[in-house]
Amino acid sequence: MIDPAMSGPTRLVYAVDDVREAAAGWAPVGIGPFFIVDHVELLDVRVNGEEATFDHSRASGWWGDVMFELICQHGLRADAAPLIGTSGLHHVAHSVNNFEATSAGLATDGHAEVLSARTTAGGGGGFALHDGGSARGHLIGIYEATPALRDFSDMVRGASIGWDGSDPVRSL
Repeated sequence: MIDPAMSGPTRLVYAVDDVREAAAGWAPVGIGPFFIVDHVELLDVRVNGEEATFDHSRASGWWGDVMFELICQHGLRADAAPLIGTSGLHHVAHSVNNFEATSAGLATDGHAEVLSARTTAGGGGGFALHDGGSARGHLIGIYEATPALRDFSDMVRGASIGWDGSDPVRSL
C-alpha cells in the first residue's frame, strides 16, 4: 500500500536515448520549455543496496499539473540495467516530507528499493526509486520535499506559463 501521506504524482519521468532530441520532439505538443542538466551530480548512490554510480542527464518541462521529465542513462552498474529501462515511462514521482519513513514503508509493502541517492544541489535532498511491480509497469519515485526541489519545480512551471513554443530546449 502506498503511504497515504505521500503526495499525488508530481513528475512523470520517461527514459530516452537523448534528452535534447526527445525534448525537441515533445515541445511541439505543448510540453516545455525543457531545462537540461547534463551528467547530474549525485552523492551516496546505492543500487540494490550496494554502492554504485548513476550517470544520467535530464530534461525537465511542465505538462498540465505535473513536471514532465526525460532522463538518459549514461552509466549504471550492469546488474541494475534491466531495472532502469532505456525507453518509455520510467517512474512516476512523488514528493515526500518524511523521505526515510516513506522509503522504508514502500520496501515493507513489497516495493523493494532499486536505487537511492542524494543530489549535490540545494542541500542534498534524497530520492529513491522503488520497484512498482508488474501491476504498475514502472518504478515508483520518491523525492525528498526540500526548498530547493520546490524552487526548481516552481521555476520550470513558471517558464511554462504563457510559453509560446520558442526556445524549447535550454541548458542549465
